[in-house]
Formats: sequence, C-alpha cells, structure tokens
Amino acid sequence: MPKRRVVITGMGILAPNGKNIQDFWEALKAGKSGIRNITYFETEGLPVKIAGEVGDISPELKILEEKNILNRKEVRRTDPFLIYALTATDEAIGHSGLDLSKEDSYRIGTVIGSGRGGVKIWENDLLKFVEKGPKGISPFTIPGMIPDMAAGLVAIKYKVNGPNYNIASACSSAGHAIGGAFRIIQNGEADIMITGGTEAPITAHAVTSFAIMKALSTRDCPPEEASCPFDQRRDGFVVGEGAGILILEELEHAKKREARIYAEIASFGQTNDSYHITAPDPTAEPAAKCMEFALKDAGINPSEVSLINAHGTSTELNDISETKAIKTVFGDQAYKIPIQATKSMIGHLLGAASAAELIATIKSMEAGIIHPTINYQEPDPECDLDYVPNQAREAEVRVAISNSFGFGGHNVCLVIKKFES
Repeated sequence: MPKRRVVITGMGILAPNGKNIQDFWEALKAGKSGIRNITYFETEGLPVKIAGEVGDISPELKILEEKNILNRKEVRRTDPFLIYALTATDEAIGHSGLDLSKEDSYRIGTVIGSGRGGVKIWENDLLKFVEKGPKGISPFTIPGMIPDMAAGLVAIKYKVNGPNYNIASACSSAGHAIGGAFRIIQNGEADIMITGGTEAPITAHAVTSFAIMKALSTRDCPPEEASCPFDQRRDGFVVGEGAGILILEELEHAKKREARIYAEIASFGQTNDSYHITAPDPTAEPAAKCMEFALKDAGINPSEVSLINAHGTSTELNDISETKAIKTVFGDQAYKIPIQATKSMIGHLLGAASAAELIATIKSMEAGIIHPTINYQEPDPECDLDYVPNQAREAEVRVAISNSFGFGGHNVCLVIKKFES
C-alpha cells in the first residue's frame, strides 16, 4: 500500500524579526536581524546582554481575546511560551483556510515541541516560594511550566481530539515534532496535524545558564552582528524566542477542500551522535547519516537538492561539523548548493528553531528567493561552502532540506519539495 502524501497548507510565526508570516519573510529577504539588547530584565552584572526578543505582542493578544481564545485573566497566568504557541497557531489555521468546525476533530492532532517549557512562570514561582513558602505558589505553576502544555492548550482551545503530545529534544524539538506529525498522517492516524515548536527562554537565569556553559556569544559588537554562522569571528549562539506552527494535511484531504498547498513534506530523518551532551561528533558521521536516511526514504538523489537550511548556530564546533556532514553527503556538489542560516537573523529559538527555519525554507521555495546568511564577513577556511552571504539570491528551489542538531546529540533532517500533483 503506498504511503499517504503529506502537504503543508498553513503556517504561522512569531519571531524576533517578524510577528507574522509576511513580516518575517520580508525581514529575512532584507537580511534584517531581530537581535537587540535585552529589555525583559536588568542585565547589569550579567555575562550576556543581548537576545532575540519577540517584544510587545499587545496587538496579537487583542486578536486572541477578540476570538475568545485567551482572555486577559488567562494571559496573566499563562507563560509566554504558551501564548506564543497560540498566536502562531491562530495565524497558521487562518492561513490554511481550515474551518475546524466542519472537520472530524478526532482526525486532527497536535504535536508541538518545546525544550524548556514555561521558564518564566517556573522562575517567578520559585522565587515566591523562597520568599513566602507554600503560600507563594500558584495552582497554575505546573500546567504553566510543563512543555507538553503547548500541544495540550492548543488542542483545548481549538477543540481537536486527535493524537496530542510534546517532544522535548533540545534544539531539535520542533523538528522531531514536525517529523512525528508527518508520520502520523502518513500512517493514516490523522488527516490534519497542527505542529511546530514554541519557546520563551529569555529570562535572567536561563540566559546566564547558557552563558556560564560558554554557549553564547560575548563578542564586543553591535547586537545584530553577534550571530554570524560559518564566519571566522563566531563565538557562540544568541538566544532567541518565539513559535513556528505549520498545518500538515493529507494530500487528498487538502485537494478535496481546494486548499492552497505551499510544499510537500517528502521525508524525515533522525539519528543520534552518542558522543557528548553538548558538543557534536567531530567526525560528523551521525549528522551525515541523518541527511542520507532522509533523502533515501524520500527517494531523492542528493543531486536533486537545491537548498539547505543549515542548523548554523554560530558556534565554532557546530558550524564546522555541519559543513563536514554536508560535504560527506553531497561530495563535490556540496560547493554548488546554496546554504542559508536563518539563525543569523533571529538567533537560536531552541525548541522552536526547526519550525521557524522550515517556514523560512518553504518561503524560499515558494518565492524563488533564498534569504541570506548575514554577518558573513570573514570566511572560515573550514567552512568553505556557499552560505549565501549577506544578500538574498533568486533561485529556483525544487527540493530542500532543513537540518536541526540538538544538545544530547539529537539530529533531525526534514526534506521538502515543491508540490506536483
């Protein structure tokens, strides 16, 4: 029996450089960074003072309130990572043209990745507990902090009863979520999946924790220049936040309702480095195998790939390892494939990164414009591929892959292609 085909019919985004799909894409094309000095808390005395903040979302909250998705009372007790998920989901559903009231709710599922969950609500309540004891703890702490609540709350608010869970695999969380949702439809367990990732990790404790482990950039430069994937000057990633949500749909279901199809998911590959809790395997073999497995499962020859959205964290080890993995898979052709690093403009959205980057890849495919990797000024001899430096480029993209590699050795590769009936 042939596998069911899975297409993408809707997208929603909340990112440091754009709070909807149109603004996000326009910023990416223009090479506009969303990385700024931190405004959420006082940074005096902290080792890192920059991040990719989403910032004020009052207009987005007003829309949620008008649609009776989230009222003001709920907002006050809801962690930002959940609000971000609902905001991006609402755009994605609207973007898809779905009328959920006309669908079988048991054929619609929700899989949303988040590596950290409700960091802000957890930190705030811990401080209250230290100060006031048990009386300082809110009954909303646990449901506000557990990572699975993004998928749970989206399902509750949109009344969908299909498969529902969270995946927490650090920086690969959204990639695993999208891959899992893809398999659910492919295997016939659902017809529609709401999937992606959400993260809101910009708190004093969380940012400092990453800084103490030497993961973040501390380079003396303007904030928007700090994230420079594959550049010789790179010294760590920049923490970002936001959410990316996609609507995946079984092809015949999408065609029946005459939905607009943005791309087809061809396959999903996954491996593990089994090497180190934070550093990638220096041989890059597991990352290469991840890409190879994904392409083989899709029945796509490496020569057909016309775009790679790199994990591209702007860390010394990751960028070298990923470059090596790409060379292993594609050989001499690796030098001819455009590679874009979305993190150069939005920082690292952690558990939401894969979703934001897949959306960027889909938009590149749709528009025939490859967004640039900004801040590429001093080439690293060990990172010598075509990273589309600093300026967007027109190019037809028929097959693309998007990579995500997480702490713990988690490797994910998503393969998409232009839809052809």
